[in-house]
Amino acid sequence: MKYVPTIGIECHVQLCTKTKLFSEVDNDARGKEPNSCVSPVDYALPGMLPRLNGEAIRYAIRAGRAMNCKINAFSRFDRKHYFYPDSPKGYQITQFYAPIIGEGYVELPSGTKIRIEHAHLEGDAGKLTHFSDYSLVDLNRVDTPLIEIVSMPDIHSAKDAHDYCKELWRLMRFAGVTYGDLYNGNMRFDVNISLAPEGSSELGTRAEVKNLNSFRSVERAVEYEIKRQTRVLESGKKVVQETRGWSDADGKTTGQRSKEEAKDYRYMPEPDLPPINLSAEFIKTESAKLPLMPSDYRVKFKDTIKADILEILLDYPELMNKLNEMDQSEHDFPGHASPRPVVTGEARSFSVVTSERSRKVCSRLVLIANLFTSVLLAEEKSAEYLNDLPSAKDLNELAEMNEKKELSSTATKEVFLRLFGPQMKGHGARQIAKELGVIQENDLGALEKIVDAVLAKPETQKAQADFKAGEEKVIGFLVGQVMKESKGKANPSAVQEILREKLS
Repeated sequence: MKYVPTIGIECHVQLCTKTKLFSEVDNDARGKEPNSCVSPVDYALPGMLPRLNGEAIRYAIRAGRAMNCKINAFSRFDRKHYFYPDSPKGYQITQFYAPIIGEGYVELPSGTKIRIEHAHLEGDAGKLTHFSDYSLVDLNRVDTPLIEIVSMPDIHSAKDAHDYCKELWRLMRFAGVTYGDLYNGNMRFDVNISLAPEGSSELGTRAEVKNLNSFRSVERAVEYEIKRQTRVLESGKKVVQETRGWSDADGKTTGQRSKEEAKDYRYMPEPDLPPINLSAEFIKTESAKLPLMPSDYRVKFKDTIKADILEILLDYPELMNKLNEMDQSEHDFPGHASPRPVVTGEARSFSVVTSERSRKVCSRLVLIANLFTSVLLAEEKSAEYLNDLPSAKDLNELAEMNEKKELSSTATKEVFLRLFGPQMKGHGARQIAKELGVIQENDLGALEKIVDAVLAKPETQKAQADFKAGEEKVIGFLVGQVMKESKGKANPSAVQEILREKLS
């Protein structure tokens, strides 16, 4: 019998607010000592009351708009009761009955749309570190603001699960609501997988794989669960509804505990926080702060940058923003087109002013995009460089010098990397090229004099005769002699043209 997999994903996104969701404590615990970013509210001393962080509300609106979601004017918090050693309160403050983010969708690069059921705001739990015979608790993460994004069961393959999680990660990073550091758990994925016979109108029993923190782990875990559940069903047994853990090293999931239902958590309205009522004007104002999203850039650059290069760059909002700055700084070129995000009513749309893109703008963007992918991202310090990119003016200047053949391709790469170096920071592309002595000679009159001098030398006479006799390959030798005479500053293409003209 053939079985059809159905996959739903819950994604926990840590918001990068300055302080926590319910206390005025540093929200960025990366690299900090355990239990150093805590307050009496976080470890639930008696009488300590939560105070809602308004910035988290703004970030939630932005995150919702990034997913084409409706923002609910009314929302409220609830208590979700459970006991874990890393949750001092014995309950979680979350949103169950009235979440802030309503239905929407995420469109994958393939064009497939995955519907979002809702996303709710909540405080994170702490973190346990397990050893052979004891565990340690770190409460730094307690009440870090989270949005939990719940997808509809629209995913039916491991690849689409991978692509959905990656696109979600991109959207949250472009929206600027999370650091997006998967290693440090800024985004974590809980994946629900079920199998049903082909043609069945009912879904199968699901198993949930918890706390996956990489796109590859999501894909591998789904692949494994599909195979495991298929074996269970084909043996005549039933799949158990449970929570399972994933081991990257073993490539397997293992059962951890039976899966709780909503009734097991005994949800109740949070008595210490009032409901949230957002005005239409507030929602509109915050929605308008959303920058260009990956889908916007795909539309904007689809006829300029190759799709495979663009998909690499879309992992780095800093690089896409810099390309956009370059594009915006070239308004003087005729035929320029730029996308404009439009926010109207409950949904965010996108329009493009269509016209012929400037050849110069396109060629410069292509050059810099290629340098970003093939040169910058290949550097060991590329992560550091992303925090302090050269200005759009410097990058346009570099591209212009390459376009005018003032720089060879090798020299272009060298100057590009020097734009990031501390020694030449702020010098500008042309000044750096001068200091390196790599600007090519393009003055035809000056080049002709150098060519004449080389052609007058006795050691080039045989090569000249061979070329005139039809031996095309000797032109490379003559170009090399001219480059040597010019100390490497002559433009090879211009030199070859002059040589051919003189030897014809």
